[in-house]
Amino acid sequence: MIRAGVLGATGYTGFELLQWLAYHPHVEIAFATARSDAGKPLSALYPTDLDIQLQAVEDVSLSDADVLFLCLPHGAAQEWAQRGLDAGAVVIDLSADHRLHDADVYARWYNQPHTAPHLLAEAVYGLTEWRREALRQARLIANPGCYPTSILLAVAPLLNAGLLDGATIIADSKSGVSGAGRSPKLGSLFVEVNENLKPYNIGHVHRHVAEIEQELHALAGDHAPRGIVFSPHLLPVSRGILSTIYVPWPQGLSADDLRALYAETYADEPFIWLLPEGATATLAHTVRTNRCAISLHPVPERDQLIIVSTIDNLVKGAAGQAIQNMNVRFGFDERAGLMPVARARVQEV
Repeated sequence: MIRAGVLGATGYTGFELLQWLAYHPHVEIAFATARSDAGKPLSALYPTDLDIQLQAVEDVSLSDADVLFLCLPHGAAQEWAQRGLDAGAVVIDLSADHRLHDADVYARWYNQPHTAPHLLAEAVYGLTEWRREALRQARLIANPGCYPTSILLAVAPLLNAGLLDGATIIADSKSGVSGAGRSPKLGSLFVEVNENLKPYNIGHVHRHVAEIEQELHALAGDHAPRGIVFSPHLLPVSRGILSTIYVPWPQGLSADDLRALYAETYADEPFIWLLPEGATATLAHTVRTNRCAISLHPVPERDQLIIVSTIDNLVKGAAGQAIQNMNVRFGFDERAGLMPVARARVQEV
């Protein structure tokens, strides 16, 4: 049994994480912190029966936790990652603070300096299915962003096989409103979002572009794509991400070859759901689960392959993947605490 601490427990991601951790067979919750709601039970903020008393971060002892989850805004996680490491905890950062390897790149995309650049080289990017060996020894795990998770898992088999050398990847992604966080913002208000579909930060300006392109190169090695054109949209639903991804048709391969590549790559992955030929991934395939559903749509007559990928932004895109990474790091069954939504091998509908 290990003890888990959660810093920033009252945002959507922190609350989601606590709900999953509370039923994990190998985890006890050591503490959960909140900035302005310290002293209140979690049930005073959310409709839940979880009997968790929120504490001020200054009042907890980080050494009480074997694993420390940081559900903090970018910028705030840097100090607490170092403190957690100094206290002997494995740190899993759900913010963006340790995803980028280069402090200058971080400063350019997040408009602030990185105060602990020495940690960037140590942080393991936690795209679980592709980083298991590094995760087993990691002290600091950078949990991937939700949009990058949906895109990278969809194209990783092609990248790993060197089939997107020099290509431009186009990703059209749509996210539920919970992806914008719990703090009130004009653009997230019901009247602004309901019966509307809003693109934002389209092209090559969203902060996740840097993270996506870094990992595209890491997965492809010497056969890296040129980069990505990324167009996110705000979808009038509470949760879920659907990414429609356009890549050049890999020359010399048939549609059957591509399907075989994906089936072989993800055959033993409990949370990757490759849909059968003719099916299309939807939010309903993955919402409230730790799955990523992928469907392949060949358009060889136009030299294009379309890939549709869906995840729950709060689970596989955040809390669920963090628990999956924790399971790998501590040697638990990777499905522990996530078993109700695990799928063995490639599933057919």
